[in-house]
Amino acid sequence: MPVILITGASSGIGAALARLCARRPDTQLVLTGRDRARLDAVAAECRGLGAPVRTGLFDVRDRESVGVWLRAIDGQTPLDLVIVNAAVNGGHPSGSLETEETAFETADINYGGALNVLLPTVSLMSRRGRGQIALVSSLAAYAPLPDAPAYSGAKAALLAHGLALRSKLRPLGVRVSVVTPGYVKTPMGGVIKGWRPLEMSADEAAARILRGLERDRDVVAFPWPLAALARGALLVPERVRTLGLHGLRFRNRPRR
Repeated sequence: MPVILITGASSGIGAALARLCARRPDTQLVLTGRDRARLDAVAAECRGLGAPVRTGLFDVRDRESVGVWLRAIDGQTPLDLVIVNAAVNGGHPSGSLETEETAFETADINYGGALNVLLPTVSLMSRRGRGQIALVSSLAAYAPLPDAPAYSGAKAALLAHGLALRSKLRPLGVRVSVVTPGYVKTPMGGVIKGWRPLEMSADEAAARILRGLERDRDVVAFPWPLAALARGALLVPERVRTLGLHGLRFRNRPRR
């Protein structure tokens, strides 16, 4: 019975991945998040689809707690696939220059928090010579968003880290993929006002992610027209890139 761990599983892409995995026969899920009510709701839904589910409630920035919890879970049932998905939006709510507090929080969760899950997993999987890891980055790693520099930087760091690890871990039997989605309809994305070209549902994004992981792709990038433009963004003159990214400027809607 494959054991799949998904962080940030209480909503959005993480919840969609959990539901999709729960429909697969003989799959055991381990789901994490920071909101108890939402996490329990997703877990109950997945159990209703037939999958055994365990949950973990914590902040991925708590390195020591995350490491202890991961090693305990893996000691009970070795993890076959770990999807490092927990993240937050970046940028200033008004579209102004982001504050130090916002920038550090974004980087600490989106990159530091990802490493807190990734690195213990790497140690556990490499010791036993098998396993798969997926790091959920963003197309902003290729085409940095002017209104979200810390978010874009964290996602770019995650992309580079993942691709470097893929080459290092392959001889040890551990597969690593980086996921770089475009715009996805999620509660997190819903707070952003602005043009969201080729936006897709979280369910469709989850399906594309799992297909890419099954094929062991180095980068699972979608939708392909936007992915192609993003990956070529740094190859064009700055004035062309600036003009193209101007249409993607955004402003966060006030939280209620």
